Amino acid sequence: MQQPRAVVIGAGVGGLTAAAALHRRGWSITVLERAARLEPVGAGISLAANSQRALDAIDLGDDVRALAAWQGGGGLRTPGGRWLSRMDSATMAERFGGPLVLLHRATLVDLLVSRLPQGAVRTGTAARLADPGAADRPARVTTEDGDHEADLVIGADGIDSAVRRALFPDHPGPRYAGFTTWRVVIPAPDRPFEPHETWGRGRIWGTQPLKDGRVYAYAAAVAPPGGRAPDDERSALLRLYGDWHRPVPDVLAAVAPPDVLRHDIRYMAEPLPAYHRGRVALLGDAAHAMAPTMGQGGNQAIEDAVVLAHQLAPGIADPSAALAAYTRDRLPRTMDVVRRSARTARMITLTSAPAVALRDAAIAAVGRLAPGLALRSFDGIADWSPPTSTYPAGAQRKA
Repeated sequence: MQQPRAVVIGAGVGGLTAAAALHRRGWSITVLERAARLEPVGAGISLAANSQRALDAIDLGDDVRALAAWQGGGGLRTPGGRWLSRMDSATMAERFGGPLVLLHRATLVDLLVSRLPQGAVRTGTAARLADPGAADRPARVTTEDGDHEADLVIGADGIDSAVRRALFPDHPGPRYAGFTTWRVVIPAPDRPFEPHETWGRGRIWGTQPLKDGRVYAYAAAVAPPGGRAPDDERSALLRLYGDWHRPVPDVLAAVAPPDVLRHDIRYMAEPLPAYHRGRVALLGDAAHAMAPTMGQGGNQAIEDAVVLAHQLAPGIADPSAALAAYTRDRLPRTMDVVRRSARTARMITLTSAPAVALRDAAIAAVGRLAPGLALRSFDGIADWSPPTSTYPAGAQRKA
């Protein structure tokens, strides 16, 4: 029996997870990445228990769990430093079956590449979907080095996905969410701190520890799309957050202007008609870009990848039924997370002083009277598990 062949366009978290999961299922894998190298770019990524269980399918879940740095307390604060609500890492781990793990995106990419055969990832290779294929013909991808025919093509090429536009040219694509974000990874400040997210008027800040001793900090603010600081983005952060509680000033003092990443946030307000067409599947931001307000973008891409591999049994001649099952499984779930993330974004980006005061009072009251209630917003998300048969032979499903 001829080994089935898959081409993955995009070597991000979702594409590499799909490649690793399909490799374990007996597929021949080629990953095409336009960047010249898989460099340690980007910032932090949050992996909850749902994606950790998905990563168990490629024997990577425990490696990720070992990188959990958050131990003890943390929670939600006001810009002046008052705690609105408190949360404990052990409580979250017990409720959802795993710790919340913050790690550098480059660390996760390295782990995923380690699960692929040598030479599977081809960098410096821009790829274009020329033909989505059908039951009677393979899909075809073109590059400067020649064409690739495949039984399956996976569009994992991000929020501006060219594969998505080729499959669904009439879809409007992602919509601006009304706010922009900044992210940075720095050495830990001298003063210890508890992990926190701080909500102000149309602005938020988060400071989280990484296992390697560094700190991942992120910020978001209501802003017109396409904006840039007149001087540099560190200066913009100082103007917006320089007088907020510690450790925010300590973090900003350690930031070098070139290290600040800024991106406008867009999300898929209108769902795609499907996550597949012909022999092509979409996953991650290419299919369902979402606001980062629940920290689930990368998690859902990992789920996509593992469920897609589960549906695609080795030796399948026509993947149409498997891809239709993938859409039926993933489209409702991911769009639910998109909508829930958008609702959280609206609450975070309130700019009216009375509305912000009412929001903070409600959060503080819930924190006092029902401290576990805040975690319920992740029910149905972080407690997800992949199909049992997705797990490698002999592997034990994580609780």
